[in-house]
Amino acid sequence: MTVTVSALALYAGALLILFLTPGPVWVAMIARTLTGGLAAAWPLALGVVVGDVVWPFLAILGVAWIVEQYDGAMTVLRWVAAATFIAMGVMILRKAGDTIGADSRLTRPGAAAGFVAGLAAILGNPKAILFYMGMLPGFFDLGALTRADITAIVTLSAIMPLVGNLVLAVSVDRARRLLASPRAVRRMNRGAGIALILVGLVIPLA
Repeated sequence: MTVTVSALALYAGALLILFLTPGPVWVAMIARTLTGGLAAAWPLALGVVVGDVVWPFLAILGVAWIVEQYDGAMTVLRWVAAATFIAMGVMILRKAGDTIGADSRLTRPGAAAGFVAGLAAILGNPKAILFYMGMLPGFFDLGALTRADITAIVTLSAIMPLVGNLVLAVSVDRARRLLASPRAVRRMNRGAGIALILVGLVIPLA
C-alpha cells in the first residue's frame, strides 16, 4: 500500500463528519426504524452502501485518468478538494437552522422496498460521483494508488456510513429527541460546518 494510515484516518474522519450532517437518508433511517424497528432500517442501509462502494471506485478511476493525462492535475485537484470542503462547510452554516425533510419514497415498508429505496437514493444522485471526485484528491495521490489502496479507500467509504446508519437505527429514540429540537439540529449543523471548513484548511498542509 502507498497510502498512509494518517491519510486514511483523516479521510475516515471526513466521512464521519459528513455522515453526522442530517439529511434525507439520515431521517429516513429514523423513520423506518420508528415504523418497523431495526428490521426495517438495515435494508435501507445496505442499499445505500452499494452506492458508497460504486461512486468512490468510479471517481478514483476517473481522477486517476485525469492525472495521467495532465501534468500538475493532482495539485489543482488537491486545492479543489480543499475548496469543496470549505464551500460545504459554509453552506451548512448558512442553512444551520433549516428543518429536515424526508423523502416518503425512502420510508416505504418492506425489506425489498427499503433496499431499493436506499440504492436509488445513492445511485440516482449524480452529485455523489462529483463529490468523491472533488474530495478524494485532497487525501490521496490517485495517480499512484495500488489495488490494495483502492480497496482500503472504497472499504472505508462503505463501512463508515454503514456503521453510522446502523448505530443511528439502534439509537433511534435518542436521535428522535434530537431531531425534535430545532436548537439541537442548528447546533449540530454549525459544528459539522465548522469541522468541514477545518478539514478543507488542513488538506493543503497534509
